[in-house]
Amino acid sequence: MGKKQETPQSAAESKEWDEEARKQAQMLKAFLGTVKHYFGGFERLFKAVRDPRHAAFITYPLAGLLFTGVLMYACHLASRRQIKAQLRGNRRSEAKFEAVFGVERIPHGDSLNYGFKRLEPDEMQAVVCNMVEALIRKKVLYAWRLLKRYYLVAVDGTGMLTFGERHCEHCLTRRLSDGRTLYYHPVLEAKLVTANGFAFSIMTEFIENSDPQASKQDCELKAFYRLADRLKQGFPRLPMCLLLDGLFAGGPTLERCEGYDWKYLIVLTDDDLPTVNREFEALCRIAPDNQLQQELGKDIEQAYRWMEEIAYLDTQGKEHSVSVLECLETKTNTQGERQTTKFKWLTNFDLTARTVSILANEGGRLRWKIENEGFNAQKNGGFGLEHAYSQNETAAKVFYYLLQIAHIIFQLLEKGSLFRQAFPKGVGSLKNIAFRLLEAWRNLQLSPYGFLNLFNGRFQ
Repeated sequence: MGKKQETPQSAAESKEWDEEARKQAQMLKAFLGTVKHYFGGFERLFKAVRDPRHAAFITYPLAGLLFTGVLMYACHLASRRQIKAQLRGNRRSEAKFEAVFGVERIPHGDSLNYGFKRLEPDEMQAVVCNMVEALIRKKVLYAWRLLKRYYLVAVDGTGMLTFGERHCEHCLTRRLSDGRTLYYHPVLEAKLVTANGFAFSIMTEFIENSDPQASKQDCELKAFYRLADRLKQGFPRLPMCLLLDGLFAGGPTLERCEGYDWKYLIVLTDDDLPTVNREFEALCRIAPDNQLQQELGKDIEQAYRWMEEIAYLDTQGKEHSVSVLECLETKTNTQGERQTTKFKWLTNFDLTARTVSILANEGGRLRWKIENEGFNAQKNGGFGLEHAYSQNETAAKVFYYLLQIAHIIFQLLEKGSLFRQAFPKGVGSLKNIAFRLLEAWRNLQLSPYGFLNLFNGRFQ
C-alpha cells in the first residue's frame, strides 16, 4: 500500500497539537526553571530538612514527598485525594517524577501525610526564610524598597483551620451565639509586600494554646511578640518597616521596634491612643507648616498633616516619642460623588514635606496587600488555605509551609520573563496558570533528558 496522504484537516490538527505541546513545554520550563534559577532546584531547596525515616523502609525520597506537596498547591488540586486522581497513575506525569527523583510512581497523598507527621516544622520555616533571603540577595525586591532602603513587612492574623469539635489540645475555642463551641487554629503571618503585587511569607507564628490549663488563650498580640523576636533573630540586619493594624498600637510593640531598630507604620484610628490623638490635633493647629496639599492625576486630591515627637506613656509607665501622619484622600466614587477617606498612622519615620506622600502611598497603604495578594489569594485563589490537609497537628503545619512555598514560586512564575515571553497576552486569571501547569504535567510527553533540560533558562 502507498503512504497515506495527510489531509489538510489532519495537517491543521497536527499543527495545533504541536503548538499546544510547545505551550505546555514553556509552562513547565517557566515553573521548573523558576525554582532552579532562584533556589537551585527542588532537591537543593529542601536539603536542610532532615529525614527521620529509617533508610531501609524509604520508598520516596523526602524531597520527592515535599515536591509533590508543592505541586499539589501549585496546580490547585485542593486536597490530598486529588494527587491520586490527577497525578498518580498517569504515565506521563509519573515519568517526569521519575526523571527527577528516580522513583517510578508519584507518592500517594497518604504517604505525604504519614511522612510529614515526623518532620520538624521549624525546618520547614527555615526553607521559607531561605527562599526570601535568596530573593533579597539576588535583589529581586530591590526596586520596591521604601525610601530606597526599607523592605515592607506586613503583619496580620488570619484563620487557618476550623472544627466543630476539639481537634487537638492546642485548639483555641470560641462560644457561638447558638451555644455551640467553635474550635479553631489561626495563624499570624509576616509577609514581605511590594507595590508591584508580591506578598511573600517571611515568617509564621501559629496561634495556639501551648498550655491547655492556662487561664487565658493565646492571641494575636502574644503571637506578635514571639514573632518579632524570631524575625529579628532570623533577619538581624535586614532594614525593614513593619506595617501593622491598630491592634498592635501599644507600648510593647513600640519597645520592640525601637530595640530592634525597625521602622513602623501602624494604623491609628481616632479612638486609639486618646492622648496621642489629642496632642496631635492640638499641635497641628499651631504648626501650619506641617501640612501639604497634592493632586494624584486629575481625580485624586490628598491633604496631609503630620507631627513629630509626641510623648506617649504606655500602660506600663514607659514613655515613647512617636510621630503621627494623617492623609485625607478625596476622589470620585462609583456613584459619581466626591468621597473623602482618612488614613492615619503612628510612625517613627522622620516626617517632612518630601517624605509624607511616599510614606503614605508607597508604605502605609500597602498593608492591605497582605489581605488581598496574601490571605485572599490563598483562601479563594485555589490554594485552599482553609482546607484541612491533615488532622495531625505537625503534618498540618508542614502542609501550611508547603502552601507558602508554592505561593512564592507561583508569584515568581507569574511575573517572570519566561512565562511572559511564552504568554505575552497572559492566560486570563491566575487560576488558569494552575490549570495549564496541571495539564502540562499530565499530558506533555518528553524524554527524561528533554524534561530535565526544562530546568535550565535565563530569567528576569
